[in-house]
Amino acid sequence: MNLLSGTAVTGVIVTARGPLYVLRDAAVLREDGTAVPADGEIVVDKGNVDYIQAVTP
Repeated sequence: MNLLSGTAVTGVIVTARGPLYVLRDAAVLREDGTAVPADGEIVVDKGNVDYIQAVTP
């Protein structure tokens, strides 16, 4: 998931509740490509999302 701020987040969208996405097993990607794991869940406002790349198994 890429945000309008330029931040990229990886994870599994487990809920899309109203204006929010809830991600689990999430990490924030740094500019050098390293991932910083998040404790718990990340909640993202849909209005802040630039695009989502979906990967299917």
